[in-house]
Amino acid sequence: MNTLAPRLTDLAHGGGCGCKLAPSVLQQLLATQPAARPFAQLLVGNDMADDAAVWQVDDNTCVIATTDFFMPIVDDPRDFGRIAATNAISDVYAMGGKPILALAIVGMPINKLDSTTIAKILEGGASICAEAGIPVAGGHSIDSVEPIYGLAVIGLCHPSEVRRNGGVKAGDALILTKAIGIGIYSAAIKKNALPPGCYEEMIDSTTLLNRIGADLAADPDVHAMTDVTGFGILGHGLEMARASQLSLTLRLSEIPYLSQAYMLAEQGFITGASGRNWASYGADVVLPDDLPDWQRLLLADPQTSGGLLVACAPEKAGALVEKIRLAGYPLASIVGTAEAGSAQITVTS
Repeated sequence: MNTLAPRLTDLAHGGGCGCKLAPSVLQQLLATQPAARPFAQLLVGNDMADDAAVWQVDDNTCVIATTDFFMPIVDDPRDFGRIAATNAISDVYAMGGKPILALAIVGMPINKLDSTTIAKILEGGASICAEAGIPVAGGHSIDSVEPIYGLAVIGLCHPSEVRRNGGVKAGDALILTKAIGIGIYSAAIKKNALPPGCYEEMIDSTTLLNRIGADLAADPDVHAMTDVTGFGILGHGLEMARASQLSLTLRLSEIPYLSQAYMLAEQGFITGASGRNWASYGADVVLPDDLPDWQRLLLADPQTSGGLLVACAPEKAGALVEKIRLAGYPLASIVGTAEAGSAQITVTS
């Protein structure tokens, strides 16, 4: 890469899933849009806060469709492509499906980035698609003010294996498969303050495919799933609570974090998205009275290519965590429970 080329993160006003519209803004926009027409085959559409659309083809097959793209969260172009692709494919896994093909979404400031850099972004995305066993079968590109990359992804699953965020049952245990803190690390990258070794930790997490979701969906004791991305664990947990009409409790001490997330958050490396997230849904979150602001904002930290939040029968949770860890997600943990009650989240120590 040309050493005089600008940093990718300097070309964007945001990065990764922190670019997402605030939950409150998104809700306002969607409220003005007509819901998808009432086709019987459309199991999941735009009137629901789920991870992807689902269309039932016949008694044995559902098609899952999703799209996800964002601006750079890192400066290495190949890593940017890898992270964006992993994040986009995750939506299919979160619904219980297996991806079958992807289309690239590319917007690049061609007067600021050379073709070699852009090619590395695309190569990074294609490498993750190859790892997932799918082709990048086409796509679309534009000349844009800021660099943007992502994928539209199509997947398949059996109708019985569709997992939505609204299937949580009272008494369920909640499992998180990856650590929290990607937004914190990205804020440190922007200021050249990420400690040694943390970049590799971040890349290992953000390029780890959530393929375990397809395996979990085959288990009838797994009742609901969603991936934790730009709204943070609180925001996506609230989507589960609202869709299931239940109350969720998260145990602060059980949530896995990236190794330096606490230290960096306490030092003030917080993204703007954390504040926007909290402003959007904080009224529906009950926190310990003595929780410091930096820890509250860490719970609202936008995750890019984050893990899966899984609701399952409580008696099977321990065995499922062990299965998930053995599948390559060593930090998977039981982080909370679901109970009857109003749709909110209570955080305990």
